[in-house]
Amino acid sequence: MKNIKRIFAAVALVCAVALPSSAQFRFGVRAGLAVNSLHASEKTFDSSNRAGFTGGITSEFTVPVIGIGVDASVLYARRSINYTDENGSTSKNNDYINIPINLKYKLSIPAISKIIAPFITTGPDFSFLVSGRNLSGALKQRKFDTAWTVGAGVELLSHLQVAANYGFGINNQVSGKDALYGSKNRCWTITASYYF
Repeated sequence: MKNIKRIFAAVALVCAVALPSSAQFRFGVRAGLAVNSLHASEKTFDSSNRAGFTGGITSEFTVPVIGIGVDASVLYARRSINYTDENGSTSKNNDYINIPINLKYKLSIPAISKIIAPFITTGPDFSFLVSGRNLSGALKQRKFDTAWTVGAGVELLSHLQVAANYGFGINNQVSGKDALYGSKNRCWTITASYYF
């Protein structure tokens, strides 16, 4: 019994040392299309979907044997909004620096994972407003936005990743009348990333 415990402890120690040494850390570039809308709790304010874009640098840390890892990016994002209130219809663009941090699970199938490997992601997305204008005189644009994202994608030929994510806004996007509007960003993002 003691020998079995020692063997088990030795195997656990080897795995604990081997997994981090075989872990993959790599950098890449990411670009894509973002379709967002501003959801409000009051019917006096309405927003329709508008397309924007995103791009920047990304990194990924993965433990190959179990396929679990983390990816983090620093992205420039343009969000376009078309909204209607009591004053009529207005369009506006806001520019953000986005920092999404995702827990990633990559399915590793031994025979084909070098060709194609599906994955799922989830995690927070922190957005910092760098330029843009307020929705109106009464509705001030917040400088910081937080969302929770879920997504899925595939990795092709161990370098190219194509993914789709949906972000659920957590905090109100405007101040001034947020008690009335309760507005939150919702966003679909489709991206392609190339890892070196």
